[in-house]
Amino acid sequence: MVKHAQCCDEQCVHTELVNKVLDELPDEDALYDLAELFKVFGDSTRVRILFALLESELCVCDLSEALDMTQSAISHQLQILRTNKLVKSRREGKQIYYSLADEHVVTIIAQGLNHILE
Repeated sequence: MVKHAQCCDEQCVHTELVNKVLDELPDEDALYDLAELFKVFGDSTRVRILFALLESELCVCDLSEALDMTQSAISHQLQILRTNKLVKSRREGKQIYYSLADEHVVTIIAQGLNHILE
């Protein structure tokens, strides 16, 4: 049996509350960008990479070894993470090291993990 959300017994719009919500609602472009950001977290490989980078800055070779994946697969996922500003890179000689872009990414990961572990 499918459980449905309960509805109001009587139609009564609380205009003041609705207007407050509408005033605070981000514009459509911002909401679209936020939805796209959360899509990036919808892939467990990318989440594994982010968790690895939470521990330490790593190169593709390190990530490949740690996650038992090909360097090509890691590079592909890192490109998606870079495009979405979740990771950054720096070159040292012939190596490129990746790390989380900023503390916001750390917070997103930590809050997400806390939420699912509740």
